Amino acid sequence: MLERHELEAFLLLAEELHFGRTADRLHVTTSRVSQIIRRLERRIGAPLFERNSRQVQLTPLGAKLRDDLLPAYEAITAGLAEAVATSRGVRVQTLVRVGFSAPWCGNLMVQAADRFRVRHPGSDVTIEEIQLADPLGRMRAGAVDIQLTEFPIVEDDITTGPILFAEPRSLMVPESHPFAAMESVSMEDLGDTTLVTIADEAIPRYWMDYYFPRRTPSGRPVPQGPATNYWPEVLVHVSLGVGVSTVSARAEQYHSRPGLVFVPFRDAPPIMYGLMWPTSGMTPIVRAFMNTVLEIAPAR
Repeated sequence: MLERHELEAFLLLAEELHFGRTADRLHVTTSRVSQIIRRLERRIGAPLFERNSRQVQLTPLGAKLRDDLLPAYEAITAGLAEAVATSRGVRVQTLVRVGFSAPWCGNLMVQAADRFRVRHPGSDVTIEEIQLADPLGRMRAGAVDIQLTEFPIVEDDITTGPILFAEPRSLMVPESHPFAAMESVSMEDLGDTTLVTIADEAIPRYWMDYYFPRRTPSGRPVPQGPATNYWPEVLVHVSLGVGVSTVSARAEQYHSRPGLVFVPFRDAPPIMYGLMWPTSGMTPIVRAFMNTVLEIAPAR
């Protein structure tokens, strides 16, 4: 029979894929987590995780065991939380409010919501697109419980989770632009054109520098064009030849239109999309939704 500490250690390690973070969440030492997992693997008779000096990954058997155990564990956890809340006269959270900032992130959240509703009858999920001009505002207003968004995010009141997408970058240019005929561009080339940006009043400076740099790697200034509030404005400005914009390469699948050309970068850092939630806490139902997302997310 699987003991509770074995179950929790296994499922947390399957989520984190990192012994140190798992130990922190369990409030035990890393060696204690290793000991529990080794003992569980001996009882089962086969490895559940592949370990090396760089990463931890589930074996096929480990992935199947996680998929078999997780729904029951989440149901038990949610049931206990509901019983405790009811005894204290507190209303139990049954609605998970989800934000996303790119179409492919939204697709993943919709798929997760469909599975979550089947697994957790009586619960629901609302999903909304987060505008680039205010990536943190909805969460800080208490309107979003968990969000899949562009990293980096380094804020004291927000906790970041795993990266689910790592996308190469392209430069979106008008078809009349000299770069449109090139096979690829470099970050240094940004100094030779005008960059359409996002209004940054509500955006951390480090985030803007990552996506809309003010200088090239050699230190040349990058000419700054209009500061827009919504993504459709960026598409209009670029298609009319006002400037260019850095985008995810995958954006071409969703935003291709006459007058636009997507040219790959050969040296730009990737765009990382990860989960984040308020540091003040994550409820059992929100964690259950996050685990559902991680189940169906692309391999990280």
